[in-house]
Amino acid sequence: MPMEDKRIYTVEEIQEILGVCKSSAYSLVKKGEFSCVKIGSTYRISKNSFDEWLNQPKECKK
Repeated sequence: MPMEDKRIYTVEEIQEILGVCKSSAYSLVKKGEFSCVKIGSTYRISKNSFDEWLNQPKECKK
């Protein structure tokens, strides 16, 4: 299924989209940066919540 048609992402997909390591992707999930649910031992991240987080203006620290 194409990424734009998905309603949820896995941590691995978030990792791939952001180009970060697995521990960084899990850190964002565990900090509650976007809405997610834990099913068994896996997380599922709301695409809408992730897209909103990604598109928010953020100040880059120098």
